[in-house]
Amino acid sequence: MPVKPNGVVAKECCGEKHCCHGGFAKKLMITLLGILLVYIIVLVGTIIRNNLAKYDAIGQADKMERMITVEADGKVTAKPDIAVTTMGMKVKAKTVLEAQQRNTEVMNKLITKLKELGIAGDDIKTVNYNVYPEYDYKDGSNVLIGYSVDQNVTVKIRDLSKADRVLALAGELGLSEVGGLSFTIDDNDVYLAQARQKALEKVAEKARALSQMLGVRVTGVVSYSEYEADGKGVYYKAMDEYGTGGAAAPTIESGSMDVEMHVSVTLGIK
Repeated sequence: MPVKPNGVVAKECCGEKHCCHGGFAKKLMITLLGILLVYIIVLVGTIIRNNLAKYDAIGQADKMERMITVEADGKVTAKPDIAVTTMGMKVKAKTVLEAQQRNTEVMNKLITKLKELGIAGDDIKTVNYNVYPEYDYKDGSNVLIGYSVDQNVTVKIRDLSKADRVLALAGELGLSEVGGLSFTIDDNDVYLAQARQKALEKVAEKARALSQMLGVRVTGVVSYSEYEADGKGVYYKAMDEYGTGGAAAPTIESGSMDVEMHVSVTLGIK
């Protein structure tokens, strides 16, 4: 191995290019890989941070939207076209069979009479049929004295001119149970649409007035909701007001009823 004048032993080159520069190329490659790895780590971290920022912003508007809410009621007066009442019989007897037979006899007569008045079978509906024992309290204990059968039907009267004759059946047949008479509208959607239209016209008028007073411009509808006012549109009268205990019922007047719709509209403004 050759020795340099300063006494340092010189390494011989094998004559191949890679032999003399291989060490330098290896170091350079390691350095470049290190830089690339750092770049990848920074890039991945930036992507994750941006995605997290987008996730935090989900559901948030770019800016707070300015809105106003306008509400109004619409009312339509209509004439009821249906009356509904409940009629029935409660019978007490020594045996269940006897109570059932007597109850069935009266209720069958009632249904026959209703159909003779033009009440359709679909408008007569049994709402309950109960059989239960009857007791009498004697000498400190309950003593069975018989049984009761209780049956009721709801009757929908579409021809209101026949309502008084339907109620008169209670006295004619000796019914023991008669419910109140209520008046309503069979197809309420038509009147609800009219009430909605009136309410929306009021909303539009209010919105125009508010936009002028506030100096803003309506940009569109943000949300809308509506509901039919409760407690409106059903007229009810108790049977004792008619005095059906054996006498003919008086002429029935259905009167009128109000159908109301409440609407709420939220409007965007700028």
